[in-house]
Amino acid sequence: MQLEAMILCGGYGTRMREETEIRPKPMVEIGGIPMVSHIMDVYNRRGNVKNFVLCLGYKGDVIRDYFHEYRVRSVDTCVDLGSGDIVELEEHAKSVDWRVTLAETGVDSLTGRRIKIALKYISGNRFLATYGDGLADIDIEALVEQHIKSSKLATVTAVHPSSRFGELKVDGNIVSSFEEKPQVQDGWINGGFFVFEKEAFDHIEQDENVALEDGLLKRLAEIGELAVYHHNGFWQCMDTTREMQLLNKMWAEGNAPWAT
Repeated sequence: MQLEAMILCGGYGTRMREETEIRPKPMVEIGGIPMVSHIMDVYNRRGNVKNFVLCLGYKGDVIRDYFHEYRVRSVDTCVDLGSGDIVELEEHAKSVDWRVTLAETGVDSLTGRRIKIALKYISGNRFLATYGDGLADIDIEALVEQHIKSSKLATVTAVHPSSRFGELKVDGNIVSSFEEKPQVQDGWINGGFFVFEKEAFDHIEQDENVALEDGLLKRLAEIGELAVYHHNGFWQCMDTTREMQLLNKMWAEGNAPWAT
């Protein structure tokens, strides 16, 4: 059975306020395409995922409108102003056979509670989940395989973070190369891209408003129910405007590892 992927789309995105005043962070565009669509494409390309549950909160209507109008955005149409009928005048250039559930999870809900609320839309006992602001060239099928082998309630993807600074390679008094914000090779951080068993969320009370990290992952780690999948490839979050600009630059230059 194909797994469903849940994407957290409800946060305020306060560190990107100039962008998120008018839209939620998953709708900020990379190469003219919303971040959430890039994330869904990662799951589809690398794990054949076709069913998605988006956990909405802050400015959720912007996401609803985008997907409600998804088909008519991509083709020429004729609108009958009397009846309101919309006729598509051409074939869709790209046929997308995805199903997207838009789940309201509350404006002020924390990430753990958002997933708990949206669990009712997950058909099986196992599902994928991630944040709405991170991209990677991750092998989703290998992640799921690692999770199954672990027999744990949850698996978190560990990634190497990007450096905050440009990296210099120096030969004597001469800089031989310069790389802007490279990924460091020492240390691991939570890169999102989780696999969960539904049972994991029994460790959050029904009305408990907690973050995924402190409220669930920490608890699962304490009882030995949190496995890890090490991803050594590309990973980049979009937590700041500078990181948004970096991802846009990579896309414009044809150097977008998550999309290849």
